[in-house]
Formats: sequence, C-alpha cells, structure tokens
Amino acid sequence: MQRPLVCLFAAAACSAFGATAEDQAVLVDRVGDTGFIQLRAESFRAMSPRQQELAYWLSQAAIAIDPIFYDQMSFAGLREKRLLEEIVAHAGALEPELRGKVTDFAKRFWANRGNHQPMTAQKFLPGFTPEELHRAALAAQRDGAFRTACGDLPPLATAADLEEELTGLRPALFDPAFEPTTTARSPEPGKDLVQSSSNTFYSGVTQAEMAKFPARYSLNSRVVKGTDGQIRELVYRAGTPDGKVPAGLYAGYLDRAISYLERAQAVAEPDQAAVLGALIKYFQTGEFSDLLAFDAGWVQNDAPVDFANWFIEVYHDAINAKGSAQAFVSVTDVPVTQAMTKLAANAPYFEEKAPWDARYKKAFFRKPTVKAVETVIETGDFMVITIGDNLPNENEVREKYGSKNFLFTASSRALKAAVGQKCNVEFYASPEMAARQAQYGDAADELLTALHEVIGHGSGKLSEQLAGGAQPHLKEYYSTLEEARADLMALWNVWDPKLKELGLVTEQEEIAKAMYDRAALNVLVQLRSIPHGDTIVEDHQRNRALIDNYIMDRSGAIEMFNRDGKTYVRVTDYPRMRAAVGELLAELMRIKAEGDYAAIKALVDKYGSHFDPAVRDQVIARYRKLDLPTYWAGINPELTATLGADGRPVRVDLAYPADTVHQYLHYGAMYNPGLNGH
Repeated sequence: MQRPLVCLFAAAACSAFGATAEDQAVLVDRVGDTGFIQLRAESFRAMSPRQQELAYWLSQAAIAIDPIFYDQMSFAGLREKRLLEEIVAHAGALEPELRGKVTDFAKRFWANRGNHQPMTAQKFLPGFTPEELHRAALAAQRDGAFRTACGDLPPLATAADLEEELTGLRPALFDPAFEPTTTARSPEPGKDLVQSSSNTFYSGVTQAEMAKFPARYSLNSRVVKGTDGQIRELVYRAGTPDGKVPAGLYAGYLDRAISYLERAQAVAEPDQAAVLGALIKYFQTGEFSDLLAFDAGWVQNDAPVDFANWFIEVYHDAINAKGSAQAFVSVTDVPVTQAMTKLAANAPYFEEKAPWDARYKKAFFRKPTVKAVETVIETGDFMVITIGDNLPNENEVREKYGSKNFLFTASSRALKAAVGQKCNVEFYASPEMAARQAQYGDAADELLTALHEVIGHGSGKLSEQLAGGAQPHLKEYYSTLEEARADLMALWNVWDPKLKELGLVTEQEEIAKAMYDRAALNVLVQLRSIPHGDTIVEDHQRNRALIDNYIMDRSGAIEMFNRDGKTYVRVTDYPRMRAAVGELLAELMRIKAEGDYAAIKALVDKYGSHFDPAVRDQVIARYRKLDLPTYWAGINPELTATLGADGRPVRVDLAYPADTVHQYLHYGAMYNPGLNGH
C-alpha cells in the first residue's frame, strides 16, 4: 500500500531569522550538541473552555503512547528509560559530578527517545562508566527509587534485583557494537537490512522472509520467528472489552490512551467525537479496515483543536513497512492558515504545470485540508524539527477523501529564534547570498514547506498496475523518493507567476533565489548531524543529497568549491538549476508511477547515499566554532487541569516549564507513580 511520507524536517542550519535577546530565551537547555527549545502555543488561550478541556485529554493520550516508541527503537529502551528516570528523580542522593553526568545523558536519551540519534540511527554512549552507573543506581535505590512498578516492569525491590538489571543493561548502554544502529541502510557483513537494524519491528526474521510473508498487519505489528520456525505477527492492540479480540502488544499503553480518548470524545463536537470513536476502535482491534475508517473521518474533520495519535511514519523501518508511534495535539494558527488555503484551492493548476508526462497527472482532486498550527504537545516519534506534515499516509483514503496538511509554526519560529543569523555569514558563499537570506529566507522557508506539503505530496497519479501503491515496489527507497519529489515540486513551482497572482509572494525572484540558495547549501550543512562514517541514513537527508548531487553532476548549476581552506556551495545558474529540477522531478514521478525499483536504487545509490568524510569533518569544526547545537529537541507547553468533583476539568492552564527534567519525569510518572513529586 502507498504511504506518501510526510514529515518535512527543518534544515535549521542557517536560519535567516534575526534573533533578538528575547528570542534567544527560546533555547532553554543544552547538553553538548543538543539544544532544547521552548515551544509556545498562545493560540490556545483564545480557545473556549470546552476546547481547552479537549486539548487537555488529547494531550494525556499523547503522553500515554510515548513509551511505545522507546520500545520500538530497542528491546532495552523501556528498561533504560526506567533506570535513568529513577536515578534522575533521586539525583539529590548522588555526588554533584556524577549527578551531572547521569542527568546530561538522561536528557540526551529523552531528546532522542533512546540512545540512538534519529537522524543518523547511530548509537551514542554515556559520559559515565558502568561502575559509576552502579554507584548512582544503588544510591538512588537507598533514597527510595525503584519501589514501584513502571508500566509492565516490576519494582526492583532489592539490591540483588537492581544488580541483575544493571548487568542485563550493560551491553545496551555501554557496548558500541551492541545494537549499533536502529535503521540500517548499509547492511553488516553476512546480514541484510532487517537483521542489521536494532529496532524491534522484527525479531529473528530475514529481509527475504519478510518479502514472502503475507503480513495482515503490515503497519502495526512486530514480526517474530518462534523456536518452532513459524513466523507470526504480534499485533499492536488493546483488545475489545468483550474479549472477542484479545489484547496484543502494547495493550497497557493503548488502554491508557483509550481512557483519555474517551474523555476527549465526551467534550468533542459530534463529528470529531465520531472520529475519536473510530480511533478507539482501531486501537482495540488493530485492524487495517478500522484504520481506514478512522482516516476517512479524521481527514475530513477540520477541528480547531486537532491531533495525530497512531502508528504513522515508516522511516525507522529499513524496509519502510512498520509504523512508529507518534502523537501531537495542535491548535489552529488562523492568519497563516488563510495563505495555505489559497495554495490548496489551486492544486489542479500546479498539477497541470508539473513537468512530468500527462499519463501521470491527476484529473480529479479532493481539496485538501490545510492549516497552520501551534502544538501543545509532541510525543513519541514526533520531533520538534518536523515543521510540516501531510496525512494520512494510506493511499486508499488520500485518493477518495484527500489529505490534511499541517504547517507547524511554533516549531519553525522556535528553531529560527534559537539559531539566529550566525550561520549565514559562515556558510553562504558570498555576502550577497547571506543578505538575501536575511531579507527573504523566512518567506522562502515557509513557502517551500507549504508547497512541499500541500502541492508536492498530493500530486501525481500512479499507473494502473500499481493499484496497491508504489511503496511495495520501491521498498527501502520509497521514502527518499517521496520526500525528494515533494521538495522538487516546491523548487519547480516557486518561479510560477501564479504565486504572485495569489498574493503569496511579493519579491518573487528574490524569494525563489533564496529558496534555491538554501536548497543548494543543504548538501553541505546537513553533514553536521552525521558525525561518523560516510553514509547517509535518514530519508530527508538522502533526498537533499540526491537533489543537489544530481544537479551538480547533470547540469553544473550547483557548484561546490574551496576558498581559504573552506568548502562552499553556490548556485551558478538559476534557470539551469530549475531545468534540472524539472528533469529530476519528471523522472521521479515516472519511477513512482511505474514502481521502477532499479531506477530509484541507481539514483539514490549514486547521488543520495554517501559523502566525503573530510568535508563533513570541516563542516562540524566550522559549526562548532559558532557555538550552536547541531540537534534540537522540544520542550512542550504544559497543560494542567483543575478537576471538579465529577472528575471533569473546571479549568485548564497553559504554562511554559523551561525544565527538561521536569517535563520528562512528569511524562514518566503516568506509568511510574514513584516519579511523582520529583
């Protein structure tokens, strides 16, 4: 089935936004190269009390599914999470130096939802020794830690229990060769992509076996091979109250989420209440038909308080099949939404102007729902660097009902405010380019995101023989192709006079050049987040490398050069670059429409997979001199409810707690009551 993958990651390397001293306060915490930025959702204050209560219960449901993603990324993820959170909650029992080491590692662990960096899939190690962790854990236990159960994990009541847990977790925490990468793009010797990936989507099976396995729950199951040699699916589901559908994997977390969704359902408007009911049914049964029923209602419901909360993106699965748990709750940012709506209304125009063969052009359109939003919470596999989203991924629903497009204004504003302009001077090849970014970069970024999500992902038509979608045919290259296709649609259309006619741009040529300058620079500055090796793993980064390297090789419209010992990238000819954009876009649409695996493999392997480590090392050194983080995590707003005698909120307050430890211990306390009060 086709899953148009939808998250557009902010480059966030060289923002054109001029940050004031007040703006810089958005960077509220930092551990090494990881910066924690405060998200703000002032639109929440304009919501009615009933809408605020709805947002509160949806936020609780988002917290409820958060642990699932830690478990999806590592079989030890939840145990590591419990260990670190109990120690940090009792950090006062540790000597100051050790307290700092453990707390810093815990912050990085929370930021990445485990001890693998999502953009590289590579493992990172603690700054403390096994012996120091042993000392810290015993001190925390003496101070009252580990006395309560944590979800499905029993208490560690005795020192012997804790010793056994520490021994069991030692390889996962300290051995770089144990679970080295969550999502493999280059398999280890003697292993395939599935076997080389340490996520928990599969256990004991090979990639070849998965190619033949008739998965019933392709998105929401763990596939395991038993000791009897039989391959089975462990379905993510809570089970039905009548017991006719038994509980499955993650039942405890899904049950808790359902309890909050039911409370949200009670205060939602009728249409959205029906949508929540459909999601509850899907969480109970795990059936794909129930997901489609939920998708159909959700995509047609344009509520002021909106959400996503299910198994959505497949980026972390090396063969692009299994969905990660993720959630957000949003409130509509009305002014920016109005501009996005104009784009959506003109989707047929941009389809007609697309540079691919007429056979692959849509003739029928469902107007997509578009909205700019501020998030009041983001959990699971939803990161602050996601600034645009286009859902649902299920092709059956998209073709019949359209899609829903989100532009996350709180994330983009926070990222820009945290970075400022220092990178522009360092990395742009000329003062003219840096000045253009300072003046037009914001407009270019927002337009690229809107075109990518609203026009890009919804465009194009598959050939008749691909009735089941392109993903099964393009396999592990599908996500890279779809993100590249959406980016290229933005780069192609930014020059179209229709944008000026719609009032979406003023100085169109300068905005278009700013977008092209930024796109060309991506191939260089994204290397800052890949500190080891020479392979690009993450699909959005592979997409950018594919675009830039293809244009450099095929047209020469982008040039990489050295000056005074530093590497720079520049556009040498904007019209020629647009022509190359159109050429690659047409080919990617053909590949998608026909399911041409060999063609996309050849393109990505040649242009999107590898880089020169010496250039990467130089980029990291230059970036480090700027004293800016290279990876970003978000601190969510906090909704607090004052409950009445009937258990209903009589008041919901919004606050901005600029405290990383507070936020994650608060989330952890939902399943570990021992963390309450810390």
